[in-house]
Amino acid sequence: MSTFQIHYFSTATSYTGKQTERLPAPLPLDQLFPLLEARYPGITASVLRSCGVSVREEYVDVEGEDASTVVIGAGDEVAVIPPGVDWG
Repeated sequence: MSTFQIHYFSTATSYTGKQTERLPAPLPLDQLFPLLEARYPGITASVLRSCGVSVREEYVDVEGEDASTVVIGAGDEVAVIPPGVDWG
């Protein structure tokens, strides 16, 4: 099975209990939050709504134009970055 790696920071780590995990790829960006919500009920309202997301080290707009055009591919790295976290 092809996968991508997702990294969690700060409150996202606390909520998931993980710093990283592998998820199935390919995955359209607009399906990322629903997938995480299914795995971690309540994470969308508690954590994801205020987080930035990067795919391949580029910030993406999960609810905007990027949601319908970006596909997370096998081997990609995704980061869930809460406000105030310096990841660069």
